[in-house]
Amino acid sequence: MMETMKKKCSVQDFQRYKEEGQKWTWSICYDYTMASIVDESRTEMILVGDSLGNVVMGVGSTVPVSLDIIIHHARCVVRGAPNTFVVGDMPFGTYNVNCDQAITTANRIMQEGGSDCVKLEGGANMADRIAAIVKAGIPVMAHIGLTPQSISALGGFKVQGKDRTIADKLVEDAVAVTEAGAFAICLECMPSVVAKKITETVRIPCAGIGAGPYCDAQELNLYDMTGLFGDFKPKFVKHYAKLRQPMVDALNRFYDETCAGTFPTPEFSYNASVEGY
Repeated sequence: MMETMKKKCSVQDFQRYKEEGQKWTWSICYDYTMASIVDESRTEMILVGDSLGNVVMGVGSTVPVSLDIIIHHARCVVRGAPNTFVVGDMPFGTYNVNCDQAITTANRIMQEGGSDCVKLEGGANMADRIAAIVKAGIPVMAHIGLTPQSISALGGFKVQGKDRTIADKLVEDAVAVTEAGAFAICLECMPSVVAKKITETVRIPCAGIGAGPYCDAQELNLYDMTGLFGDFKPKFVKHYAKLRQPMVDALNRFYDETCAGTFPTPEFSYNASVEGY
C-alpha cells in the first residue's frame, strides 16, 4: 500500500505542471482491480480508453466499442481509483454527427460514468465539438496523430507526421483544439520532433503515447507495460514488468496440485465439524 494517500489532480494542476515544467504520467486501464493498483501508484491520470475493444473484448478494433460499454468500464475504474483523475473516452460514432450529439455523449460519460473529463479524437475538424462541450461545462482532452477510430481512413496503425505536410497539419490541429478550449492534447504515434514542436507551440499540456520524450506527460497502457497483453507489442511500449508468464505458471501450478490431490490442504479448507458427517 502507499505510504501516504496521494492527492487527486485537477485540470488546473495539469496546467500548472506544464507551466512549471513538471512531467507526469497517465495509464490506460478498464477495471476496478487494475484501477486500484494505479491508485496506489504515483500515476496522476487514468484513461478509460476505447482500446478496451482490443485489450478486453478481443475484437481487434476500437470501432465496436459503444457508449454504454465505456460508461460501464468508467464506473468500475472510478470506484477503484478515487484519488486519480479519470478520463472517459468518447467512442466511435458518438460525437461526429453534430455538437448536440457530442454534448449528449459527454454528459453521459460524466454523469453516468463518473469521469472527470472526456477525450475525443480529431483536430481542427472537431474544434466546434470541443468548444460546445467545454461551453457545456465539461473538460475536454483532444487526441491527434494516430487516431484509432479512423484507422480505416489512415490505412492502418502507422506513425503520423513523417512528411512535412502532415506534420504541419498536426501542429495546426493542436493550435485549433487549444483555441477551442481543450485543456490537454493526447499526441499518439508521431515523430519526436513533431511532438516537440507541438508541445512548445501550445500553452496546454501535451501527453504523448509513442510521441517521444519531449511531451509534458507520458502514457502507457497498463496491460502493455506489465506484459499482460500478448497479441502485439508496439515499438513505443516498454515492459516495466512481465506478468503474463508468471500468471500462466500460477495457473499451471494450480492445475498440477489439483490433479495431484495436494490442493486444497486443511489450511485452505473450512474444517468445522458437522454432526452426522
